[in-house]
Amino acid sequence: MFIFFFWVQDYKRIDKTGTDLHLCMMTEIQNDLPIDNIPENFKSGFVAIVGRPNVGKSTLMNALVGEKLSIVSYKASTTRHRIYGILTGENFQIVYSDTPGLIKPAYELQTAMMHFVNQALEDADIILAVTDGLKAGVDPELLEILKASTLPRLLVVNKIDKSSQEDTETKMAAWKEALPELTVLAVSAKEKFNLEGIMAFMLENTPVHPPFYPLDQITEQTERFFAAEMIREQVFAKLDKEIPYSTTVEIESFKETPELLRISALLIVERQSQKAIMLGHQGKTIKEIATKARLEMEKFFGQKVFLETFVKVDEDWKSEKRKLSQHGFGV
Repeated sequence: MFIFFFWVQDYKRIDKTGTDLHLCMMTEIQNDLPIDNIPENFKSGFVAIVGRPNVGKSTLMNALVGEKLSIVSYKASTTRHRIYGILTGENFQIVYSDTPGLIKPAYELQTAMMHFVNQALEDADIILAVTDGLKAGVDPELLEILKASTLPRLLVVNKIDKSSQEDTETKMAAWKEALPELTVLAVSAKEKFNLEGIMAFMLENTPVHPPFYPLDQITEQTERFFAAEMIREQVFAKLDKEIPYSTTVEIESFKETPELLRISALLIVERQSQKAIMLGHQGKTIKEIATKARLEMEKFFGQKVFLETFVKVDEDWKSEKRKLSQHGFGV
C-alpha cells in the first residue's frame, strides 16, 4: 500500500499583481527540486472533485492538500467557485479543483456555479466523485457524469465515521453494480482515513507532464479571495435561512504593512431586512462575524489583521447576470 506524507515548512507569496498575491508554501521536498531540474517521469494533471452539496468535497480537498483552502459548513452549497488546491511532491503535481455541489439551478448565481463545475470537468485528467454513506442508493446525476466520461474515475464514499459499516458497504456495492469498471473507496475526509488510497489512485493515473504551476504554489486564488471566503464562512456559521445564500463578500482594500494586514470588506445582501439582521442590535452580529473572521485570517496569513466591515444592499444581485459579473461571478 502506498502511504503519502506531506508536511509544511513555511509560507511564501509569489506572483504579485497589485495587492493580489497567489498563496504558496514550500515543502522540504520542493526545496530540493529546482524548476529547471524536473525529472523526465514527472507527472502533472488536473482532478475535478464533483458531487452533491454537503457530501464533504471541500473537507476532502483540504485534507488532500494539507491546507484549508475551501471554507466548510454544515449548510449545503457553501462552495460557489472552482477552488484550486495544488499538491506537489518530488515527481508529481496534482491540481485539485473543489467545485460547487451539483444542483438544478433556480437562479443565475446557481447557473454560474454549475458553469464552474463544467469547467472543472472539461479541464480534468481525472474525476474524483464524492458521495457519502448517509443516503441510500446511487445519485443519478453523478452517475450520468461518470458514465459519460472516458477519464480515470474514482468514487469515494465519504463520512464513513458517521455511517455504519453495513450502510457503507451497501452504498459501495450499489455503485459497483451501476458502473462495474468504477474504482470505489470508503474514506473519512474529516478523520483523514484512507486518503492514501486516493493518493495511490491519483499517482497511478496522473499523466506524465511537466508541472503546470511553480513548485511552491498551492492555489490559483488570491489572498483577497481567501479573506472574503473567511468572512462568508462566518456568515454561514452565524446566520440561518436565506441570508447566507443571499450574501456575497468583496474586499475593497487589502494593504500589507510591516505590523499588520489592513483589510476593508463589503458584505452585500439583497434586502434591507437582511441588512438589519446582518448588522444585529447595535451592530453586535456583524461584530461577531468580523471578530471570528479576523482570527481565522490571522491564522491563515500568519500575522495580525485589522479588519473593518460594511454592509450594503444590492437588490436581487444573485438573480441578474450583470450584477453577478460585477460581483465576480462572470461566466
